[in-house]
Amino acid sequence: MISSIEHSALKSEFDKIKSSIQNLCATFTAKQMAENLSFSQDFAHIEKLLEQSWEMKSLLLGLRPFPAGDYKDLSGKISALRVVGSCISQEDMKDFLLSYGLVSEILNFFASVSEQEAPVLKAMCQQFFFCEDLLQECSRIIDKDGQIKDSCSPKLRDIRQEIALQQKDMSRKIQAILNKSKQEGYTNTEDEVSIRNDRLVIPVKATYKRYVKGILHDSSQSGQTFFIEPEEIVEINFFLKELALEEQREIRRILMDFSDLLRGNIDDLLSAYNFLVNIDFIKAKAQYAIDIRATKPDVINQARLNWYDARHPILQQSLQNKHREIVPLRVELNQNQRILIISGPNAGGKSVCLKTIALLQYMLQCGLLIPLKQTSLAGIFEQIFISIGDEQSIENDLSTYSSHLLNMKHLCEQASNKTLFLIDECGTGTDPMLGGAIAESILEFLDDVEAWGVVTTHYSNLKHLALTRKNIVNGAMLFDTDNMRPLYSLSIGTPGSSFAFEIAEKIGLSKHIVGNAKKKVGKDTVRFEQQLQQIEVEKLALQKEREQLRKRDELLYETYEKYKILSDEINAQKKDILSSARSQAKDILSSANRQIERTIEQINKSKAQKEVVKQEKATIQQAVEKLNKQISQEQKTYKPEPPKKSHLKLVSSPLSVGDYVLFGEQELVMEIIKIAKGRLELSNGLMSIKTTADKVRKIDKKIYEKAQKPKPQTYTSNPIMDKINSIRTHYNPVLDLRGKRAEEALKLLEQMLDTTRLLGENQIKILHGKGDGILKTVLRDYLKTLPEVKTFYPEKVEFGGEGITVVEFF
Repeated sequence: MISSIEHSALKSEFDKIKSSIQNLCATFTAKQMAENLSFSQDFAHIEKLLEQSWEMKSLLLGLRPFPAGDYKDLSGKISALRVVGSCISQEDMKDFLLSYGLVSEILNFFASVSEQEAPVLKAMCQQFFFCEDLLQECSRIIDKDGQIKDSCSPKLRDIRQEIALQQKDMSRKIQAILNKSKQEGYTNTEDEVSIRNDRLVIPVKATYKRYVKGILHDSSQSGQTFFIEPEEIVEINFFLKELALEEQREIRRILMDFSDLLRGNIDDLLSAYNFLVNIDFIKAKAQYAIDIRATKPDVINQARLNWYDARHPILQQSLQNKHREIVPLRVELNQNQRILIISGPNAGGKSVCLKTIALLQYMLQCGLLIPLKQTSLAGIFEQIFISIGDEQSIENDLSTYSSHLLNMKHLCEQASNKTLFLIDECGTGTDPMLGGAIAESILEFLDDVEAWGVVTTHYSNLKHLALTRKNIVNGAMLFDTDNMRPLYSLSIGTPGSSFAFEIAEKIGLSKHIVGNAKKKVGKDTVRFEQQLQQIEVEKLALQKEREQLRKRDELLYETYEKYKILSDEINAQKKDILSSARSQAKDILSSANRQIERTIEQINKSKAQKEVVKQEKATIQQAVEKLNKQISQEQKTYKPEPPKKSHLKLVSSPLSVGDYVLFGEQELVMEIIKIAKGRLELSNGLMSIKTTADKVRKIDKKIYEKAQKPKPQTYTSNPIMDKINSIRTHYNPVLDLRGKRAEEALKLLEQMLDTTRLLGENQIKILHGKGDGILKTVLRDYLKTLPEVKTFYPEKVEFGGEGITVVEFF
């Protein structure tokens, strides 16, 4: 019951996955391995299987093609050679040449792979001995078409040369006999040599059949022509038969000699074919992972689950065939929320969510890569218990609810802190009040034994349970109340409404009937459902408002920084201009003084009135001295503005990493993230600055953090920001262009670039695949023409290699 998928629907889904992997296997043994995939609790074993598939996936997406020859398992034929006197057949020898040659190709491939690229797969190559001499001897004897070479034996070469000579002589002789028969009128002139019973014969008219000596093999339907093998040809054929038997005896000897070589290396050969089969199986699992966009999450040996963008692989492929996208799930179970109760409307995706968790966890513990984000965290459970759908047992005369209770009994008896349980519509099938009470008690018991689980329900008492139990959390499948349709998206933290009355009204059920129904359930129940809706609406509104605030803060900070830089530049220019103006004024006055001196000198020479000259000179000298004094005084007294007195509490204790400090004239509050060699590295989340201790002032961290706690505010909605936020919500930095024509791909890339510029992102990834490389070349040539592109390069091998182009912007 536990640690297996026993529910028929889920078993069917896992069987589909196994079938898909089997279809990708080449050998029968690998197909059996896929069929026998089983749940494991061994963390080391699971990690090894996942790493094998992950490394193989990276290699398949790399630049070098992985060997793709004849994956044939000859283990059975090799084992049969243990019997002394047994001999390998010519056909099996051909298969051996191709398959054992493939093993050699795979080993050479891994020899060219670095230890970092595929450590686990490379280690597999060291677990057996490959006999190169056997492959060379096989290549010497037989070609890839399965024909024994003439050169492998001198005797065989001589026999085949003699056969060729005899066949040539026979052909010449029978043609001469035919020509003579035509000349004598025994054979029609238009007739030629024919073949009957694998023998060369000549057609002879019925009336002359006794004139040609030989063996009669056949006659025409009309009886007018007889086909005779001339006696000269009979003798040659007899000799050729002897040569053919001799050829077969020599071939048998050659095969026996080679079988003796194989017999001495059976164990090594079986290890080599075991390696080939395992590679075939791992390759199939990796290819399936590529098909469903699966990856290897961070796996830990604990009961834990923290998934991003988890997708049901069967549903995903089904929707892809209909050109629709699956809605990924974000789900987390941790020590503080071990049990998740999912509620919401019917057909809203609750059961799909449950099946996704069940199937992906089971796949993971079978060693398969799963479709979610690589940054996800996955734990290992010792037991998985699944109860989904109708469990009615006709054979045992059990009702649906009785069968459900029996399963719950087994679960409660075996549950531990390493059990994962997944229960759909917990408690249904009987009186809602009684069923809800039993379901609540079961969940409380499972919480007490610290089991992990996800359940779906419509019961209000189970939704309330999450409010009283610290390790139980509510989750809701979101619903579009405007269009009355499910969104298939899971939101953890609040319970979901069943939207029973809203859906009933939407489909046109009488308002009178709906009104009576509301009265029957009571105002409290209706109010609770309405409150659930309101909570979810308010939550989404708060998330949207918080995103708007963040964007506005970023925009305000950016504007402030630009203003500060501009202001600093203006002040600096102002100081430079004033200083330059003063200097120029001083130069002008000095020049004027020299000119006055020359003028006075001229006046003296011309004997002008000395008192007047002396008075003017003194006046000018006083003006010059006054200006010099002003310039000197201003230069001495100029000091930068003193730092503003901060409204935050300053402290004088030594600086350390994690302290908050004020920096610069604008008193930016920044955190010390590093202290090295007397220099500080500061950060406020938007920018980093390196400075010295004398440029900062330490503030009281507790008082600052207390002041930073958000206060309720009301903001006016900004249509432009709302539009940008909406675009960001649906923005995906990965553009999948696989299978697109060049023109269509370039158009989609242009649209992606426009959105990226609008949002200010600095990196995107283009998934174009490898193939012939045409699409990759077209896209990269286009990127070279864009001035905003800083650089672009292939993704790392383990993440896709040349199949993905990473683009960075200025």
